[in-house]
Amino acid sequence: MKHGFVRVAAATPKIKIADCVYNAERIKEFIDIAEKQEISLLVFPELSITGYTCGDLFLQETLLRNAMEQVQILADYTRGKELVVVVGLPLIVKGKLYNTAAVLQGGKVLGLVPKMSIPNYTEFYEARHFLAGKEIPFQVKFMGQDVYFGSRILFQCETMPEFILGVEICEDLWIPLSPGINHCMAGATIIANLSASDEITGKDSFRRELVKSQSARLVCGYIYSDAGEGESTTDVVFAGHNLITENGTMLAEAVPFDNTMIASEIDLGKLRSERRRMHTYLRQEVSDYVVIPFSLGDTKELPELKLTRYIDPAPFVPSDQSDREKRCNDIIKIQALGLKTRLAHINTRYTVLGISGGLDSTLALLVTNKAYEMLGLDKKGIIAVTMPCFGTTDRTYQNAITLVNELGNTLKEIPIKDAVNLHFKDIEHDKSIHDLTFENSQARERTQILMDLATKYQGIVVGTGDMSEMALGWATYNGDHMSMYGVNCSIPKTLVRYLVSYFADTTDNEKLKAVLSDILDTPVSPELLPPKDGEISQKTEDIVGPYELHDFFLYYIVRFGFEPKKVFHLAKYAFQDRYEEKEIAAWLKVFYRRFFSQQFKRSCMPDGPKVGSVSLSPRGDWRMPSDASVALWMRELEQI
Repeated sequence: MKHGFVRVAAATPKIKIADCVYNAERIKEFIDIAEKQEISLLVFPELSITGYTCGDLFLQETLLRNAMEQVQILADYTRGKELVVVVGLPLIVKGKLYNTAAVLQGGKVLGLVPKMSIPNYTEFYEARHFLAGKEIPFQVKFMGQDVYFGSRILFQCETMPEFILGVEICEDLWIPLSPGINHCMAGATIIANLSASDEITGKDSFRRELVKSQSARLVCGYIYSDAGEGESTTDVVFAGHNLITENGTMLAEAVPFDNTMIASEIDLGKLRSERRRMHTYLRQEVSDYVVIPFSLGDTKELPELKLTRYIDPAPFVPSDQSDREKRCNDIIKIQALGLKTRLAHINTRYTVLGISGGLDSTLALLVTNKAYEMLGLDKKGIIAVTMPCFGTTDRTYQNAITLVNELGNTLKEIPIKDAVNLHFKDIEHDKSIHDLTFENSQARERTQILMDLATKYQGIVVGTGDMSEMALGWATYNGDHMSMYGVNCSIPKTLVRYLVSYFADTTDNEKLKAVLSDILDTPVSPELLPPKDGEISQKTEDIVGPYELHDFFLYYIVRFGFEPKKVFHLAKYAFQDRYEEKEIAAWLKVFYRRFFSQQFKRSCMPDGPKVGSVSLSPRGDWRMPSDASVALWMRELEQI
């Protein structure tokens, strides 16, 4: 439960119709399993105490009395256990029968939530037995206890206040205005759905998308527990299709027709961050809701769960390979369309780019060619400039030339050694001292050439720098930091590599494919220091750290505002087979230091298109004072 994670589960016991004692025993077995797995919320299917398909047996006093007795036995069974259990039963309230969810914890029945939407079409005939539930809660007697009964009940954990549970039952989800909408608007972060959804061809896909989309719309965790084996097969069959989703993401899914329990961890911190960021997500103080508190242990320090959910080490990169082509096309089109609109607006047919033979300039050149295709412009208007100097290797030089020639652009080669040496003389810098002045002088000389060429051709300089470099400040101020339009400004380094790889895989030009493949294999480097034995001597990731780590940090720090301890916690799981914990902690400190100290470079970034959910544009997603102190974050990092 530490770091905002709560482990939840949906279980489908193999039941016997109308045998409440047997069914309660099967539920107990799952409670025992859940407790051993440190599960805090366990949800069972609709009418799980009796079975959903009892038919007119729901009118039998014996069944109804036994159902209540077994629910009370199950409530007693939760005493001393640190989990909430939600089970379904038929319940008589004021002489009428309701399809009800009982929320059990700590030896008590915390509340009783009735089903609001009673289906009575096709194979469903619930209105024969059940009445639609009441929204406004009121107290009823349940086995001698005073318990609230009604739809508008929330259950809030005192030891983890962001854990707020709302309950709905099966059909409640399938209607236009589900109770879950009001629950979440009133503060619920997790919705439990007790369901008995029979299986017909294609329904599993619809159900899956419904649950995912509901959790996305409501920015919540959603646990869907479905009836399964043991229900009557007189007319229908149930598959136990259990689902756990979080804000549109599937965390766990049962294999249909395999009665089982699925579990995962819901990140309440992520949900809280997302709701806080979305000003259109308005929490309503609804006066007719009853909030029932419960406690999961009394420890001041919440236990740290060992995560079982998948933590993607590359959150910016599409994980679904089958979706790869569409996602790449979308990203490239966004980049190219932004540039296309700018070129059309200023009515120019010339663009100027610095080409190094590295990944960033390669992607920028490929995107610029795409924009020219959209505009129907002659690609000779793309002026690609290679400017070899002290650190240029033959490999990158040849790759740059081959790339430009294969794309059919205009190539210009302007060596800058003499100009930089003259500049060293002007500023009285010893060229044998390979310091920051030595490096930045080259970067600024290159930018000067590009800017002046753009003026000469009445075009614009297309920037090549990526978002990862701007996050770390790994750019020379008023050097490669500056351009007139930055097509890569919201593309992190891990995604740059992915996009260039996509171009290599999809081109029919074998020479272009070969050069792109070699560029992908070339170490990332600014090539500002002399090579050693003809090879690149200055490798960026040896200096600032692995980009895959920094992109991971960037995503969770900017997108969700997570604290350093949580970012570190997530990184441990994402990179457990690649980096030692001390390495992750060390590079995380580097990231925070550089991210805070280099904001001044981001404050004057050129225009460029937003591509994903994270952007560092000072005009859009990220507005931060350049003088902000990193002290609070570093103090927390020192405690890791």
